[in-house]
Amino acid sequence: MKRREFISLLVALAANIMAVVTIDTATAQGSVYQATLAEPNQKTPEVSTEEVYRILADGSAILIDSRKRSEYMAGHIAGAKSAMLESGASPDVLVAAVLRLVGGDKSKPVVLYCNGPHCMASRDVGEQLVAAGFTNVRRYQLGMPMWRALSGPVEIELEGILRVYKIDQTAVFFDARSEAEFSKQSLPGTNNVPLDKLPAALREAPLPVNDFNTRIVLFGRDAAQARALADAMSRTPYQNVSCFPVLSKIWRQR
Repeated sequence: MKRREFISLLVALAANIMAVVTIDTATAQGSVYQATLAEPNQKTPEVSTEEVYRILADGSAILIDSRKRSEYMAGHIAGAKSAMLESGASPDVLVAAVLRLVGGDKSKPVVLYCNGPHCMASRDVGEQLVAAGFTNVRRYQLGMPMWRALSGPVEIELEGILRVYKIDQTAVFFDARSEAEFSKQSLPGTNNVPLDKLPAALREAPLPVNDFNTRIVLFGRDAAQARALADAMSRTPYQNVSCFPVLSKIWRQR
């Protein structure tokens, strides 16, 4: 078995184990979208995937990515903010960064997330914020693994896309613009999957049928177009999908 296939197998196995644990919890709560870890002795309460969707739709809280800056740049929940933390940032620096995001209002609702059930980042950040006087702090502790598993929209930042494009030779890139727009200017190696030709264009796209964890990056003329293609991709088995909202920014940086 090749190394890449072995890694993919391990990732799939871990996802299955996590899904079993989560579904057990969800059975009592209604559905997997309403599930939380239901952790004992929580210092900051949890929210479900369903609640994260609602928060992003109505703006009732600020969703903050608790991971390192590099991880946020490589892919984050669409609509989430980042405190732009570097490894080893002091609590004072962290609190100051979050304080800027909430406009100085420590009573503003905040929801933190990180890399899933066994990641300590959102727990640690949550406790530091509470100690600093923040009064409405919650966590989406299921985090990025469950968000991706449930096909939640993910965005990648310019710094992340440039790194992926230059370094990750296994990534697949799709452009949602029309054939006419794509033919005038496109990113080398990118595949055209025009929105006006869906779903046929997606069925004919060069998707890796032997590895559903392959990184897939979606482009569009604008954020709405990229998200529309992401919505179509969410109805496929592929989980490692991110969209980049403004394709023209890449051309200016290359």
